[in-house]
Order: sequence, then structure tokens, then C-alpha cells
Amino acid sequence: MIKAQKATSLTPGDVVELRVEKGVYRGQGLARHEGQVVFIPRALPGDRVRARIESARPGYVEGVAEALLEGGPDRRPSPCPYVPRCGGCTYQEMTYAGQLRLKESILRESLARAGAPWAGVIEVAPSPEEGWRMRASLHVGVAASGLSLGLRREGTHEVVDLARCLQLSEAMNLAARGLKGALEARPDLWRKVRGIDLAESPMEGDLVAVVAADVEAHAAPSLAFLAEGAPGLSGFGVLSGGRAKQFLAVRGSPHIRAHVLGVSLRAHVRSFFQGNRFLVEALARAVVDLVPPGGPVLDLYAGVGLFALPLAARGDTVAAFEIAASAADDAVENARAARLVGVRVVRADVAEGLRSWPREAGERIVLDPPRTGAGAEVVAAIASRRPEAVVYVSCDPPTLGRDLLAFARAGYRPDRLQAFDLFPDTFHLETVVRLVPGV
Repeated sequence: MIKAQKATSLTPGDVVELRVEKGVYRGQGLARHEGQVVFIPRALPGDRVRARIESARPGYVEGVAEALLEGGPDRRPSPCPYVPRCGGCTYQEMTYAGQLRLKESILRESLARAGAPWAGVIEVAPSPEEGWRMRASLHVGVAASGLSLGLRREGTHEVVDLARCLQLSEAMNLAARGLKGALEARPDLWRKVRGIDLAESPMEGDLVAVVAADVEAHAAPSLAFLAEGAPGLSGFGVLSGGRAKQFLAVRGSPHIRAHVLGVSLRAHVRSFFQGNRFLVEALARAVVDLVPPGGPVLDLYAGVGLFALPLAARGDTVAAFEIAASAADDAVENARAARLVGVRVVRADVAEGLRSWPREAGERIVLDPPRTGAGAEVVAAIASRRPEAVVYVSCDPPTLGRDLLAFARAGYRPDRLQAFDLFPDTFHLETVVRLVPGV
């Protein structure tokens, strides 16, 4: 039954009617009940919901919406039939203009909460909502109803079978369904195949699939028949899950290609590469433009050279630090193919590399760390080199805020900030910040 209005504290099992005040990071709606904070997944600003409390923690409780009583001003019918079962798109039920406003608000609040507020304007570069993904990881599920290929239901291991995902291009969707169809003919393999990764070049053309399977490396070629179900593939490989995990290219090339700022980049299907085909060049241009010319550049977490090569092409000397073997190999080959002698690829952990790399006067630093952020050790190592500027590319507002505070304590503050909606309909957001000393 609905909790009486006089209640002072919510506990698991209580049911209450709430008005969502605002959205917060990770796709949560924040509401209050008699001053107590309630977080509700997928609830949008302005929604009035009937929510069941599932857990209580110090300072807040967590609930789930059992019914939408009144939609907020930016709520819309989802264009995807799998919402809300599929956990892939947190904001599919929100107008795109509303998503951009919400993401700007969440970024600003995340930075302020971390102690690194940004008072300037934040413009979020928009993306088309459909077909934006160049890379996708799909899960395989086995149930009494048969084989599923898609994304997991939020908070569970249940795989929602997707006949068509709006994030993917038509070619990627066709490849996914073709691979599933080929696998359906072999029930003996269902529980050995854990997932399928797809990578496609920005303007389509190259399309590579990788099957992650619990087979020994010597048995990987036996899975080549799966590629026959997806004739549009330019490459097919297997990531073995035996005693020693190993990638094997079974058919075609394991690489896709992208042309960014006049530079041709190859990226192995297992290498990190930015995922939005529509904004990858705009992101690279923003980073290059924010790096002041005139000094050596250290590109940390360099990947395949998305930033390092365009910087070298404009005349900078660049040391690109990358520890992942496939990405480092790609960066070396990309620099060789482009005849960019000003790029040196350093295969090292970033913290270790910064300790051993000779410091030069006038250094500029670019860093694009994983979602966990750069962290205190890397920030301290960067600040100790006293670079002329740091351009930080982040995909996680809370860890960005934490690191910006660490930079501020070391004497570096942001003077430029741009945001890019590389992941429309999700709660993720890419941010580029330039930091300079003494601002």
C-alpha cells in the first residue's frame, strides 16, 4: 500500500508517489520524500511516478517506478520497441533536445560536486540518434525460448534479442542477424559463444565481426562457418576463451579504416577507437585546435593515433603512449603509412612512461583515459612536468571532476570546455577540457 504522507523514513517495500526533480548521472531520476532523497532509474525530470523502494542506504534510498502517473515535459514515446526492457538506451523516452539540456546540466553539476565548477557556457555538439555506432558488443543468451543476441536487460544477465538496434547501421544489423542465424543451426555451440563484437568504418565499407567463444585457439577456424551467414563482412575473427585467450583472424582483414582530418587511420577490431561515426572528426578537430602549437606533444592513452597523427600532420613532434598491443601496432602502421616521421609510438603504461620519458621545455599534453579517469598518480606526474597546456578528453563527468580538482591543486585550471554527444540516447557524454597553468 502507498506510504502515508506522515512517514519520516522510507524502507524497502514501501510504495510512494513522487515527483522527479532532476536527472543525475547514470540515467537516474532524483526525487524527494519528506526530504529523503530517492533515486529512480529511467525516471525523467518532471515525471510523477509511483515507486517501490528497493534498498535503503545512508543518506538516500533506491526505488523502481511501478507506474508513470504523469510524464515530464521532455518525455516522448520511445522510437525503439525494446525500451524499457533493453538496457542499452537510458534516454530513449526523452526528446533529443531534452537529452542535450539534461547532459549539460549533469556535467555542470558533476564538476561542481567534485569541487571543480565550470562557470562558462557548455555547448553539447549533437549527433544523429540512429546508426551512430561504429563499434558494438552484443551478448549471447540461451533460454528455453531459444537463442538471443542483443543487449542485457538493465540490472540482469537476461539478454534481450534485438531484431534491429537503432544505434547500429543497417549493415551492422544485417550482420548481427546473419551471425545469429548461422549460430542457431548449431545448438551444440550456443553455450560456448559468449558474445559478438562488430566494428565498422565511419562511412561503412569495412565491417569486421569477432566471436568470443569458449574454445581452444586451435579450434577457432572451425567457427568460420558463422561468417557465411553474414556475407557483408570484410573480416571475421575469433577470440578464444581457452586456457590462453587469443585473437585469431579467420577470414579477411581484422581492421577497419577511417579518414580523420586528412589522415587515414586503421583500427584493429580489438583496438579502442571512438564509437560515433558522425562526431569522430569534430572531436579530433576540437582536440587538435585546443593544443597550442610550438612545442613537443605527449599523447597519453593514444590508441591508434586519432589525435597524435593529425597533430603530427600539422607539424608537431608527438610521443604517443599506448600500452594495448593492437592499438600500438595500429598507431605505428598509421604513422608509417602517412609518412609522419614526427610521431614516435611508446609502448608503455602511461604512469611508467611519464616517469621515464625525458622532460622537454614547452611540452603540451593530450590525455584520453578510460572511464576510470587519469587518477591521482597520472595527474601528479603530468603536473610535475609543468606543461604549457593539458587537453583532457573524458567520457565520465564524475571522474573528470575528480581529476580537474587534482589539477587545480597542482596549479592548472580549465580555460576551455566543449562537450560532444558521442552516445545519444544513453547517459554517457564526452567532454574536452583544456587546462593551463595559473588561470
